[in-house]
Amino acid sequence: MSRAVQKQELTVSEASSRPELKLVESEPKLELRQFLTRGTPAFRRATIALFLSGFATFSLLYCVQPLMPIFSDDFGVTPAASSLSLSLSTGFLAFAIFCAAAVSENLGRRSLMFFSLLGAALCTLACAIAPNWQMLLVFRSLEGFLLGGVPAVAMTYLAEEIDPRGLGGAMGLYIAGNAFGGMAGRVVTGTIAEFFSWRPALAAVGVLGLIAATGFLLLLPPSRNFTPRKGFDVAFHVRAWAGHFRNPALPLLFAIGFLVMGSFVTVYNYAGFRLVADPYDLSQTELGLIFTAYLFGIVASWLAGLLGDRIGHFVVLPAGVLVAALGAAITLAAPLPLVILGIVLVTIGFFVTHSVASALVGRLARGAKGHASSLYLLAYYLGSSIAGSVGGYFWLADGWSAVVTFILAMLAFCLVAAFGVARLARR
Repeated sequence: MSRAVQKQELTVSEASSRPELKLVESEPKLELRQFLTRGTPAFRRATIALFLSGFATFSLLYCVQPLMPIFSDDFGVTPAASSLSLSLSTGFLAFAIFCAAAVSENLGRRSLMFFSLLGAALCTLACAIAPNWQMLLVFRSLEGFLLGGVPAVAMTYLAEEIDPRGLGGAMGLYIAGNAFGGMAGRVVTGTIAEFFSWRPALAAVGVLGLIAATGFLLLLPPSRNFTPRKGFDVAFHVRAWAGHFRNPALPLLFAIGFLVMGSFVTVYNYAGFRLVADPYDLSQTELGLIFTAYLFGIVASWLAGLLGDRIGHFVVLPAGVLVAALGAAITLAAPLPLVILGIVLVTIGFFVTHSVASALVGRLARGAKGHASSLYLLAYYLGSSIAGSVGGYFWLADGWSAVVTFILAMLAFCLVAAFGVARLARR
């Protein structure tokens, strides 16, 4: 037997017992990663912390939506101008998400998320005492920019720290926090403003944001699989973003985020116009109750994550798209209960699809996961902005039937992309 073969047959313990021999590895050493495993206390703390971050982000972001008519009266601005209190925040949020991943490579995931939540909560408190409309818009713009430090980085933290076998469930719970926050922010401010005024309503949401940020910091385990980079290398970040487009599955996931969010927002944007008119004539209070459909989204996102971990994400992903499409088609019916059922199904399908697609971005990205998450969320919020506005032209052209045709077309492309992701990932 040759000496080379004898060398290969030596065990590590044998080599360490013979100081004249040097152990040479035939393959590069694999990076050891310490994941948070489902069922452990650290896993539970992490998922609760990320739930709180999602709750705080979306309650702070959407809390002004029911207050827009009050802003119009109190500040003497038009309804279109009052909508700037939300649209400026979401616009700055979309921009900030794209940059947040790059910043988190230097500052760290946990720190950036905490300071983003803290700053956004303080901005909401500042809005509550804003002396004029212009200052309120400044605070809301800054708040949107700060909140951009949470969504992309939260997805990255989950992808880096959570055991892949439990990633779907953890991502689903995080997105459930988004849904609960989006609903709670609207309900809290709307209820308090009805009995008091919009200022204590915003102050209450700001205080809730501070509590959630504190709980997040106390609960979230520090990153164990992340090493901050020194300096800010622009070329590195550009290469990281560009590199994800060479992974053919990821652009399809980005397209899914754009299309499914665009479909969801279009439903909620224009269903109201239909339901306040004949033959339904719903009041604003009755119309606002439609947002309770988010409760179904909370459960759906959590179940989607668990089902994805058990039966496969590539099965659950197209199923979510099909449920949303079925719901959109049902809204064409005339009876009000069927219209509401359709909206609930669209909500469930959206949260299922978004939950699974978010988890797949983290799983399929080959390094620089924060950059992949930022690209997904950039597409996601652009879908909200672009498709949500384009849907208005369909409404003006031929009412609700044209809007549903637009939605079903987007979901058809979304379904094709979902099957494409499954085919590419299995190669």
